Amino acid sequence: MKPAIQKTAIVKNSQIGDNTKIWEFANIYECKIGFNCNIGSYVEIQSNATIGSNVTISSHSFICSLVHIEDDVFIGHGVMTINDINPPSYKKTGNKNQWLQTTIKKGAIIGSNATLFPVTIGANAKVGAGSVVTKDVPDNCIVVGNPAKILKK
Repeated sequence: MKPAIQKTAIVKNSQIGDNTKIWEFANIYECKIGFNCNIGSYVEIQSNATIGSNVTISSHSFICSLVHIEDDVFIGHGVMTINDINPPSYKKTGNKNQWLQTTIKKGAIIGSNATLFPVTIGANAKVGAGSVVTKDVPDNCIVVGNPAKILKK
């Protein structure tokens, strides 16, 4: 089954897998999205981001350049990813050399309104709603708070 892209979504120069749904007012460009994904309304996915298969990205979330999301991940509403920890580095330098990558590994769950700095979120890890993640999260851990700390291993 082909992807289902709402007419008000903007999708430019991107690979979209079969059976993926992209809802109203999403802004997606120069990225790759796997099959059987659900991309909510008002989501932005920037260039050079990759989204695996069976991924849900809930409404109002921002997936910036250099974010890699593996399969079977759930992203809650209003999740923000950050690739530039010294903004606006591109405006100051004219290049993106200071931008850093974020990886969200298979089976992770990111709670609504979490903010992810350039980190690795481990496989099957859970990030509590509203958390600010500034350090890598190990596999199978739950982190919460600002800054996020391990609640349970």
